[in-house]
Amino acid sequence: MSNAAVTDKRPSTLRGASLPKWSPWAIAAGSVALAVVIGVLGGLGSKVQWGLIAALLFVLGTYAVAAKVEGRRQAKDRVATSLVWVCFLIAVVPLASLIWETVKRGVKVFDVYFLTHSMGVVADTETGGGIYHAIIGTLEQVGIATLIAVPIGVLTAIYLVEYGRGRLAKAVTFFVDVMTGIPSIVAGLFVLSFWILILDMGYSGFAGSLALSILMMPVVVRSTEEMLKLVPNELREASLALGIPKWRTILKVVLPTSIGGITTGVMLAVARITGETAPVLLLVWGTNFINTNPFSDPQASLPLYIYQQYANSAGSGAAYDRAWAAALALIAFVMILNLAARGIARWKAPRYR
Repeated sequence: MSNAAVTDKRPSTLRGASLPKWSPWAIAAGSVALAVVIGVLGGLGSKVQWGLIAALLFVLGTYAVAAKVEGRRQAKDRVATSLVWVCFLIAVVPLASLIWETVKRGVKVFDVYFLTHSMGVVADTETGGGIYHAIIGTLEQVGIATLIAVPIGVLTAIYLVEYGRGRLAKAVTFFVDVMTGIPSIVAGLFVLSFWILILDMGYSGFAGSLALSILMMPVVVRSTEEMLKLVPNELREASLALGIPKWRTILKVVLPTSIGGITTGVMLAVARITGETAPVLLLVWGTNFINTNPFSDPQASLPLYIYQQYANSAGSGAAYDRAWAAALALIAFVMILNLAARGIARWKAPRYR
């Protein structure tokens, strides 16, 4: 056998050394252990400090080990990946801690009785009572705000993407950007001065819905506008080439293609307004009794109920428990809405064969 044939059968050595797949886990474990030692020896009592030290050690350790084995170029790539994971954990840990704390404190009084009864004649310092009246108020106020804001927001986005040209489109875009940064208290004051003080319509759930719809519109416009821009122009051109009018192309091609993203944007807007307290406090006032009519008299809501229970409890443990349980119900409400939105988006999404 010739030397050339023997040389061809040798394994290729062009690929440099690389770290095993379990190396990030080993470096992470070593970083955590070293951070604990540093925290104990240094007298650091906060676990947050330990975690930050571990994150820093993880990034530095990843670079040192990767540079030693794989070279500096690959080490930089691994450091970038490590930073992404560290930032992800830094964002997730507070969220998980918040959910855990809410669940731990909220389950004390979170039961069927709590969901099906109102405060009625129960004082804030007494045990008992529930959030039934607040659930009704939140559903009606958010529902009315959604009915007002979603059609206006979606139609505005369609105009900006499909028809908007010239000064009017620029003016609409400018004011949408301005509305995006409006504080909720400003929207509440605007509705208070116009709807209640000038028109003398009185405090009601509908007044709160008007303020919530103002906060919701720019979110719907921006999210819908971005989703419509993602629809390929080829789909529009193919529909127009068949002689289909533009309005029908938008209705039958553009909107169904982007319905998933539009629905997600709407649910983000709903989640944005569901937890607002300032407009409700100014315009709805709140009540301990059930009021199913959003167009007349004060009405309760979950954010306002949480605020009142926490602020007016006078140190009562029962009021604190109700506040945490109402917060748990509010988180569950937003979560259910998001799950429903994902289901609707998947159901209505176009299917190509």
